[in-house]
Amino acid sequence: MNIKNSKILVTGGSSGIGKAIAKLAIEKGAEVLITGRDKDKLKSVAYEIGASHLLADVAKEKDIEATFDWIKTNWNRELDVLINNAGIGYRKTLNEVEWQDFENIFQVNVFGAAIMAKHAANIFKTNGKGNIVNIASTGGVKGYPTGTPYSASKFALRGMTQCWQSELRPHNIRVFLVNPSEVTTAFANPERVEGVDVDNKLRPKEIAHATISALEMDDRGFIPELTVWASNPF
Repeated sequence: MNIKNSKILVTGGSSGIGKAIAKLAIEKGAEVLITGRDKDKLKSVAYEIGASHLLADVAKEKDIEATFDWIKTNWNRELDVLINNAGIGYRKTLNEVEWQDFENIFQVNVFGAAIMAKHAANIFKTNGKGNIVNIASTGGVKGYPTGTPYSASKFALRGMTQCWQSELRPHNIRVFLVNPSEVTTAFANPERVEGVDVDNKLRPKEIAHATISALEMDDRGFIPELTVWASNPF
């Protein structure tokens, strides 16, 4: 696809990977709507990168509906790409996990992603084309200590991606899964403070580059799953 003049929705777009994807897409000429839960941060980042913004929590179905109402009103129901980037997670050993941990994480990483995709797919089917990018994790390919709730959510997202690929291909809708390994973001930081760049760790811009590059492939093809590792993180 041609990123220029496309309309792209990025959830969790006010920081980390979402912000980096939105910024790169705008630099390539796209119109971008970013959503998030922090009103002040969302507004500041939108102004910084030149995006539209909407206060919305993907864990709340009414906020998802409001997001697509915005698209109907402001973009005349036109949408080319959904980036399902919003996600939460934290580290707990098995003996520490609580029922609520699964509910908290799955509400965003699984339920929210699925209902966002449902609404986007309805638009894409009408338009005869479209793209869904699910930002998952290498934790959704292989589990790790302290990753039980988070890794389970990303395994679920990977499984849903495969279902949507099978279901939506006949409608000319491409569905991508992107698995970053460790990235210097605010992940697992309760204060949501962004991590600092480390020479041997991935940055959000590497994931943005991989995501936008995959989307730029001609529409006749797509990359079902893309995993990005740091070259030497040790």
